[in-house]
Amino acid sequence: MTLVESNGININVETDGPKGAPWVTFITGITNDTSMWEDHIPALTDSYRVLRIDSRGHSLSDSTPPPYSFKRLTDDVVGVWQKLGVKRTHVVGIGLGGMTTIALALRYPRTISAIVPTACRVELVPEYEAIWPPMLEKSTVDGIAGIADITATRWFPESFRNAHHDKMDRIREMILRTSLDGYHGCIQALLSVDFANRLPELAMPALFVSGALDVIGGPTGVMQQMAQTVQNGQHLELPDTGHICNIANPAAYDHALLSFFESL
Repeated sequence: MTLVESNGININVETDGPKGAPWVTFITGITNDTSMWEDHIPALTDSYRVLRIDSRGHSLSDSTPPPYSFKRLTDDVVGVWQKLGVKRTHVVGIGLGGMTTIALALRYPRTISAIVPTACRVELVPEYEAIWPPMLEKSTVDGIAGIADITATRWFPESFRNAHHDKMDRIREMILRTSLDGYHGCIQALLSVDFANRLPELAMPALFVSGALDVIGGPTGVMQQMAQTVQNGQHLELPDTGHICNIANPAAYDHALLSFFESL
C-alpha cells in the first residue's frame, strides 16, 4: 500500500516488478480494487513494472462526493503517473476501468503505448443503462452491503460461483471496501460514457478482451466492434468467462497480455 497525492486526494497504488522496466498500468472497475489484479503479478513482473491503482472512492483511495466524470478519473491516474515518473505505459482496464483506459488513450495518446480495454462499453444502450438506477436506489437504502451479492453474482457464471466459494467470499469483501460516494460517483461517470464516435482517433495498438458469457458489461459483439473501429485493434474472447474474465481465468488473461505486449 502506497498513498500518492493526486488531483487533490490520496490515491492508493501498488507497484511491483523491476525499476526501469516498461510500465503496465492496471485500472480497476466499479467496486473493484487493486486485489483484482493480484493473480497477474507473478507472470508480468519478470519483464514489466506493474502499477495498480484504486479508483477514487474505492478501497484505500480517498472518497469525495459525487458526481464523478471521466475527466476527474483520468486526472487521478495522470496525477499518479506524474508523481511516480511514469512517462510511457501500457494501460489495462476492466469495466469502468476499461472505459477509463479508453478515455486516457483519447486524452494522452503520447503517454500510452498500448491499451487493453476489457469487458466495457463506449456508449450507452438501454439494457446497460437500465442496470444502474435500481443499484443506486438499493445502495442508498441498504449501503454497499445491499448490492454486494447482486454485483458478485452478475460478474460470474453459476458454474464458477459454485466451484470457487473462497474466491467469491474474497470478491464480496472487495466490493464492501467501496465507499457509497465512490460507488455513486462512478456510476454517474459510466452513465456519461460517450466515446464511440472518437474511437477512430485511436492509433496505438489495442487489444479488446471479452468474456464469452458476459451479456451486459462488455459483450463479445460490442468488443469486436470496438476492435474494428480503432486504427490498430484486435479482439480476444475468453471462453467460459463472464464479466470479470481476468479473475475467472487468470492464466488465459496472462497469456493474452504477454502475447500482446511481446508482439509490439
